[in-house]
Amino acid sequence: MKTRYVTEMGMGTDVHGRDYTLAAERAVFDAIHHSSLHFFAPLKKTAHDMYIDLLIGIPEPDEVDLDRVAKALPYGTVNVTVKKGGLEIPADDGKDAIVIANAGIIVRLAD
Repeated sequence: MKTRYVTEMGMGTDVHGRDYTLAAERAVFDAIHHSSLHFFAPLKKTAHDMYIDLLIGIPEPDEVDLDRVAKALPYGTVNVTVKKGGLEIPADDGKDAIVIANAGIIVRLAD
């Protein structure tokens, strides 16, 4: 059995170029840089023992490079799920857009 210890949320954007993977990576970066994890030693675990569910919401899920986004998390076993969500704000001329991705990160450790 695995117990949930952390849930983090983040938002990332790509302002020019419609790079959905970059927006997703920035959302992950935003989420993980709001916390410092101090429970490993008392639980006799390391950061490599983490099981991480990485959830991404973005307008074009098929445009996200899952491996690249998973590498935004430096430790643990990462499972990435990308679903339609986020937001795309078109430029006035319709040739570009701001892409906004949301990330949810759930960290579990085996009991």
